[in-house]
Amino acid sequence: MSRIKDLQKNLFGGTTSNARQFGMIFTLVAIVVLFQIWTDGLTLRSDNLIALFQQNSYILILAIGMLMVIVAGHIDLSVGSVAAITGILVAKAMAEWSLPWPVAILYGLAIGAVIGAWQGFWVAYIGVPAFIVTLAGMLLFRGGNQFIGDANTISVPEGFRVIGSGFLPEVGPSTGYNNLTLLLGLAACAAVVWREFQARKTRREMDADPAPMWISVLRLAVMVGAIVFASLRFASGRVGTSFPVSGIILVALILVYSFYTRNTAGGRHIYAVGGNSRAAELSGVKLKRVNFFVMMNMSVLAALAGMIFVARSAASGPQDGNGWELDAIAAVFIGGAAVAGGIGTISGSIVGGLVMAVLNNGLQLKGVGSDQVQIIKGLVLLLAVALDVYNKKQGRFSIIGSLTRSFRRDAPSTPSSASEAEREPAKTAVSG
Repeated sequence: MSRIKDLQKNLFGGTTSNARQFGMIFTLVAIVVLFQIWTDGLTLRSDNLIALFQQNSYILILAIGMLMVIVAGHIDLSVGSVAAITGILVAKAMAEWSLPWPVAILYGLAIGAVIGAWQGFWVAYIGVPAFIVTLAGMLLFRGGNQFIGDANTISVPEGFRVIGSGFLPEVGPSTGYNNLTLLLGLAACAAVVWREFQARKTRREMDADPAPMWISVLRLAVMVGAIVFASLRFASGRVGTSFPVSGIILVALILVYSFYTRNTAGGRHIYAVGGNSRAAELSGVKLKRVNFFVMMNMSVLAALAGMIFVARSAASGPQDGNGWELDAIAAVFIGGAAVAGGIGTISGSIVGGLVMAVLNNGLQLKGVGSDQVQIIKGLVLLLAVALDVYNKKQGRFSIIGSLTRSFRRDAPSTPSSASEAEREPAKTAVSG
């Protein structure tokens, strides 16, 4: 019985930060297993996994930026339109100005930064709600895409397509697998093991009890097993395919932004602003600077997502970016973010995005129509969050609750005797 309690405490929202992600990960695994059985093994085929990541990498990139926007207490409805206008501008620059594709990528990121600065200025310094600013931006930049592109498609050069449809190259001896993908998987396994034991070392240095060793071993076995399985799947695809370049970009962004939100003052300021903006400002947080940054950062990531999509499609079109903002927002909320702000994680949002991606992919494999897919996705989003909120109110296990336990402002704490003694005179004065 004690081992079961240890498992529940440390695996579902226990003392180490990465344990809080397991609830949603198990939900993702359950959905994958369901569709693996339902589609007769098609879901986990190498070619399907590779296509799934390529088709959804830009949405997962948007989810990273959207998480920071929502944590800060805002919303961004313009990301699809920003991605679309960036895509058409970059495509035209390469087609008409003969701009080299590496320079074109920098040009696209600069476009996103300018658009983000424009929207961030209205939100942070003028005080217009982000909902209104980005709703206006959605209309403005969607119209700009239609006007600049004249409702036509513009193809992009072969070199540029690498960021959207490229793969890790074949190097080294013939092993029947893509060697670089295998090396990437080994590096990921080493990083996971190092992080787990580094966390145990840190807790011991702080005179805190780490999780039982068998819990750490079990957690590592699950994570390393998943990484090894995924690496073999990606590395064993048909010749010329492997882990996508867009996936490399996504992984790099996850690592950078996870570190930023967890381990830097700027990242913690975003959570402080979303939790209580007035208190954060009184504590010295530069409120306008934080709001400006999250809006600008979102547009830069939207520009990157738009370029990756155009690169994969080999051309920019008038319908690019339609509905992307809804997918990104759904990923963030399924991943555990709070509507009121102040709560959420990068990794949770990525898992939430993968839940929607697997759901969409599995339904397509079964030949379900696009109209029915939209209906099912909407119902799943609503029911998943509603059920989780209900369980949390009933005191039962809550996936979102386990993901956000460390960020909750209403978490009960045991006051010290000194603080209780300090409160007694105040109580006496009030009652008197």
